[in-house]
Amino acid sequence: MKRDEIAILLAAGLGTRMLPLTKTIPKPLVKVHGIPMIETVIRALERRGVKRIYVVTGWLKEQFHYLQEKYENVEIVENPEYGVKNNISSLYAVGDILGSTDCFICEADLYVSDMEIFNKCTGKSCYYGKMVPGYSEDWVFELEDNRIVRVGKGGENTYNMVGISYWEQKDARLIREGIREAYKEKGHENLFWDEIADRKLKEMDVAVLGIPEGSIVEIDTLEELRNLDFAYAMAGDADEWR
Repeated sequence: MKRDEIAILLAAGLGTRMLPLTKTIPKPLVKVHGIPMIETVIRALERRGVKRIYVVTGWLKEQFHYLQEKYENVEIVENPEYGVKNNISSLYAVGDILGSTDCFICEADLYVSDMEIFNKCTGKSCYYGKMVPGYSEDWVFELEDNRIVRVGKGGENTYNMVGISYWEQKDARLIREGIREAYKEKGHENLFWDEIADRKLKEMDVAVLGIPEGSIVEIDTLEELRNLDFAYAMAGDADEWR
């Protein structure tokens, strides 16, 4: 397995669906079973041997600084546009880091329970996904012959996005250039970076890597947090949770 890979962790968002908890703590730093969510991602990436992990911060950015001291391969990158633009701005903020080598792009507010999950990637560009029967309003992948031909919202009996993807260097460069092209457009501030990937799919061969249930858990709301970690269900209000 190659060991020249990097990872970009998107940690700049406001986490509004988890208020009031995220009023004083960034969502990726919310602890699940005693561990900040972002650290479960970092530890799993380290298990694969990813050489450098770039954490893109925005909201309450100073709270992430301890990660650089705790993990020698972590570097903080600030996204100054996080408050006025969508997550396309976080990949714009890393500049030429994106496309410098093969890379993972990960949401930082995930709870990774399977520390081997990144080792399941073979080195081909792919999105990690979970199969959802029936109709889903979430971000999904439309496939033809195991190749992704659409990334977008809404689909039936297909894989849903879980917040992790892997890109060969050549494909990461296409996304980087697509983001720079999009920045010239009016309204680019409302774009998600995955919409840029969708635009470039015809130039890439991107697969879906199906993952076992529960290996990566997306936590969007306080209710989901309570359901996953009983300690939060026992607390009276968010002020007791820190």
